Amino acid sequence: MEKQPTFSRKEQTAILKRLLRYLKPHKKAVIIALLLLVLTVTGDVLGPYIIKVFLDDHVAIGNFDTNPILFLAISYATIQILNVVISYLQLVKFQEIALKIIQQLRIDVFTKIHQLGMRYFDRVPAGSIVSRATNDTEAIKDMFVSVLISFVQAGFLIIGVYVAMFLMNPVLALFALVLLPIVIYIIYLYRKLSSVVYMEMREKLSELNAKLAESLSGMSIVQAFRQEKRFNDEFDDINNKHFKAMMDNTKLNSLLLRPVVDLVYFAAIVLLLVYFGKTSLTTAVEVGVVYAFITYINRFFEPINQVMERLAIFQQALVAASRVFALLDEEELEPVQQNRAGQITNGRIDFKDVTFSYDGQKDVLKNISFTVNPGETVALVGHTGSGKSSIINLLMRFYEFEKGDIHIDGESIKAFSQEEIRQKLGLVLQDPFLFYGTIDSNIRLYNKELTDIDVEKAAEFVQADQFINTLPDKYKQKVTERGSTFSSGQRQLLAFARTIATNPKVLVLDEATAAIDTETEVAIQQSLEKMRKGRTTIAIAHRLSTIQDAEQILVLHQGEIKERGTHQELLAQQGLYYKMYLLQNGMASL
Repeated sequence: MEKQPTFSRKEQTAILKRLLRYLKPHKKAVIIALLLLVLTVTGDVLGPYIIKVFLDDHVAIGNFDTNPILFLAISYATIQILNVVISYLQLVKFQEIALKIIQQLRIDVFTKIHQLGMRYFDRVPAGSIVSRATNDTEAIKDMFVSVLISFVQAGFLIIGVYVAMFLMNPVLALFALVLLPIVIYIIYLYRKLSSVVYMEMREKLSELNAKLAESLSGMSIVQAFRQEKRFNDEFDDINNKHFKAMMDNTKLNSLLLRPVVDLVYFAAIVLLLVYFGKTSLTTAVEVGVVYAFITYINRFFEPINQVMERLAIFQQALVAASRVFALLDEEELEPVQQNRAGQITNGRIDFKDVTFSYDGQKDVLKNISFTVNPGETVALVGHTGSGKSSIINLLMRFYEFEKGDIHIDGESIKAFSQEEIRQKLGLVLQDPFLFYGTIDSNIRLYNKELTDIDVEKAAEFVQADQFINTLPDKYKQKVTERGSTFSSGQRQLLAFARTIATNPKVLVLDEATAAIDTETEVAIQQSLEKMRKGRTTIAIAHRLSTIQDAEQILVLHQGEIKERGTHQELLAQQGLYYKMYLLQNGMASL
């Protein structure tokens, strides 16, 4: 699990500024929305003033002249109708801006995820990453959609109310102005106390997603080993912690949001009535002024209440944004390529004293050196943890290595573009991954250069066409998530076809036949013989019978090459390879 990020007031301000920078591409739309908002606020301020004029200039003195009253009535009705229309337009505009911002933010997050190095995915649970791309961005959307609109509207409305009050009674307006610091202090106190609570809430929600994703992806193992209770207990523990954080948040909201502001509002109304009561003893008080001030005080506190109610969303959004930006700022990227114009033409591979560590402390590869000539096959064998897959990971540029170098056709592997490496090095893993779609799309992988004939030829080449043609929709047959409706052997055959379709110069097989039955393996071995012709091949194999024809076999142990040679040469040495061979033959004869 990642280190919990700190969340000081300075960091909150920096996060808010960074979020607001997403408004830059929408300057024109923001200006239009603000102008519409100004018109709405103007209507909110003029409404009470018109009622004040009606009460003081007509009702109070018994002046019921039709024309002025009709003019006031029409003006008031027009303002209210226009307010409804303009409010609708400005709300839609603000919502459109907010949704476009979140759309861009999600694109940035998704793009960043695909730029991260494998080290990042080694230490961060997949569920936590999903939580940032979905739940956290959704929380940010809520801020842009409702919070910022409310904040801006409240600011304009408060300014408009104060201007109107100063024009009517500067003394009372100054009194109302004293209330503002009290409200600001309440907001400050809430933000200070809530930031810790919301950080805990988001982290526990992320842990919930991580535990759920782990349970779903490993459901067969969970059920096979009867681990349901343990997973339920672990999930229940995280869920209880999330519940506690939510309750702490509820208690905080119940105390510092609307109740406290309402208390200040009621105190303001009481003091206002006391002031008018005392004033009425010495001088006449216009009923319209009383109405207008009470209405303006209500209009003053209404946006403040809205702001306070949305502070919870705002604080959650800042915490969510801190997590999203932490991902966007992640420096654990995939290895950097120099992107020279070189091309892989022959496929000669040279490992030169390569040393590598996943965690920067323990070396899993130590001074690895070997050469694979064009068209040759080199097999990597060894016990679990010996470093076989690590060699593949470095060759495919999934990880950066610390010492030594890897050359392809005499050039450092770092000199080639990422596109060149991915195009010329074909990888088949032990556990093939199929995407949701069709058989055709899984072989083609949306490569527009491949025709339907190319796809079919690739399938025929690895003899996958034999089972594809028995399916109702053949190459258009639907593939469910991870290809769960196909057998392991069928999924592997499709992975072979996918690799061969790109016609790579180097073939990398990571225990590619481990999941295939003996009958299918015979067919695969025939295909592999054709595939290896003219291609450099590096193969990891547990079944020594599948790599006996390799030009060179490397025996790894604890990150070092202990033995190398052909199958017969290694048997003659009677070392590690010889023992592995006897063990496998002994097991086979039982």
